[in-house]
Amino acid sequence: MMKKIGVGYENFKKLIDDGCYFVDKSLLIRDVVEKGGAVTLFTRPRRFGKTLAMSMLQTFFEKEIDRAGEWIDNSHYFIGLKIMDEREEILSKMGTYPVIKLSLKSARQGDFASSFLKIRDEIVGEFERHSYLKNYMGADTDKITEYEYYEQAMVRWMEREKTFKSGTERDEAIRVECSLFSTALKKLSEFLKRYLDKKVIILIDEYDVPLENAYYGHFYDRMVGFIRSLFESALKTNDALEFGIVTGCLRISKESIFTGLNNLKINSILSGDFSEGFGFTQSEIDELLTHYDLMRDRDEVRDWYDGYLFGNKSIYNPWSVICYIDEKINGKRLYPRPYWANTSSNSIVKNMIEKADENVRNELDQLISGNQIEKIVHEDITYEDIDRSEGNLWNFLFFTGYLKKISESMLDDDIVITLTIPNREVRSIYSNHIREWFDNKVKALDFGELYRALLDRNTEYMSDYISEILSKSISYFDGSESFYHGYMLQLLSNVPGYFAKSNREVGNGRPDIVLYPNRAKDPVYIFELKARKKFNEMEDGIEEAFLQIRDMKYIEGALEEGYVDAIAFGVCFCKKSCIIRELKRQKQDN
Repeated sequence: MMKKIGVGYENFKKLIDDGCYFVDKSLLIRDVVEKGGAVTLFTRPRRFGKTLAMSMLQTFFEKEIDRAGEWIDNSHYFIGLKIMDEREEILSKMGTYPVIKLSLKSARQGDFASSFLKIRDEIVGEFERHSYLKNYMGADTDKITEYEYYEQAMVRWMEREKTFKSGTERDEAIRVECSLFSTALKKLSEFLKRYLDKKVIILIDEYDVPLENAYYGHFYDRMVGFIRSLFESALKTNDALEFGIVTGCLRISKESIFTGLNNLKINSILSGDFSEGFGFTQSEIDELLTHYDLMRDRDEVRDWYDGYLFGNKSIYNPWSVICYIDEKINGKRLYPRPYWANTSSNSIVKNMIEKADENVRNELDQLISGNQIEKIVHEDITYEDIDRSEGNLWNFLFFTGYLKKISESMLDDDIVITLTIPNREVRSIYSNHIREWFDNKVKALDFGELYRALLDRNTEYMSDYISEILSKSISYFDGSESFYHGYMLQLLSNVPGYFAKSNREVGNGRPDIVLYPNRAKDPVYIFELKARKKFNEMEDGIEEAFLQIRDMKYIEGALEEGYVDAIAFGVCFCKKSCIIRELKRQKQDN
């Protein structure tokens, strides 16, 4: 029977309970045991299954206890999964560890205080989830008091908050709370180890969300300070720690976050191990499409959502594939679209395009045209570094999924990677941002000189004017005629005394753009557009436009509508160049 496709599920238990299709990633559990470090940092692009994987790890390893102190057996969630075929050494770890799981994704807030309070609420939630510990503490009143001091911190804050008379008081209270909660995970670990006699596993998901948010919100230093203190106490100086797993989109440099964390193992998209743990492989895609009777769409899915390379393994974007299948099987949409673009943080691409100098624009030209660029790769960067060098920017785009590795080589002591855009979905993100940027750029210009040249029929000036605007932009869509059409329509939409029509029936056809006059004494202006891939073919494009104007009788059609005159132009584009020529008419044509 066809299973439900689980769009948006991030909780492993709920996904299984609801009977959803699960792409079996359970061998990640084995790999964490066999290949993980004391603390392992997994960096993968957004929406590649990190949160669901963390939930699965928690479900497997945790000795889950309810508030009444009863143990919850979660072994049935793994029946039929690959992990159950592993050796006893692995399976014996199921349901045996206390687990602390923290998600930082809710810390995407407008200021430091609001972001910190979201993190604090997550920590308090973990204390409440482990409140069964009070049953183990028995008559140890001091320890119960210490535990409840942390557990009830949120309540105390809310009560104190009502008494604040100024922002200064609030800031001072936040400072005290930061100091308290920077050690809270370590304290909870110690409680769990002491009373359950077992070291603790700590899972921290989306650790870099508050850092990215803080960078754009201009409170980066304060957030870095808090996260550094939290990580040092929980993951470095914590004798109660069995092992830790941290996930994020980007590896933040050790100097800023993981200072002194010598037990950290980094696993990025360049690493060979764990390469199948996140995202979908080709065999998993084939099984998925077969289950939903969609193998006929295999090439389309590959074209749009494949193209990532983790280690040496080709990987699909799991979020986009799941959304695609959902819309297909439920009849919502027939064609693919960029699902990832609507969920990922694309502000970095937008900022890059807006700030691009000529060199960056040229490299974007290469990428959008399907070509490749080469860059030195370095993983230790901070958000503060992104705008400081072009190299940091390209590295950021690579590690966050906007570019993919084709190959790598050594240059002196540096690793050089060859990069390209992964697939059609990601290319559409660049294209849409470029279109928005270009439209805004065009809207900000004063077209008075262009309009005067048009009315004077000065085609040489018009050609130079439009080419100059294009020269400051980014080459577009392999010379797509549809882009140039929209671009010209935007340029000509506000000619004084005229209104523009696009693809309106005139004569025996539909010219690209027609400017109709508001006054009876003024002529109609007709534009037929062509695009070429080579500069030496542009004059041929003009001749093709002239031939179409004549064959479709555009001028005659305009005159038959009662206008006093009609003037036609052939326009040809090639990359960032434009040629405009007026069609010279014989006297008998007048």
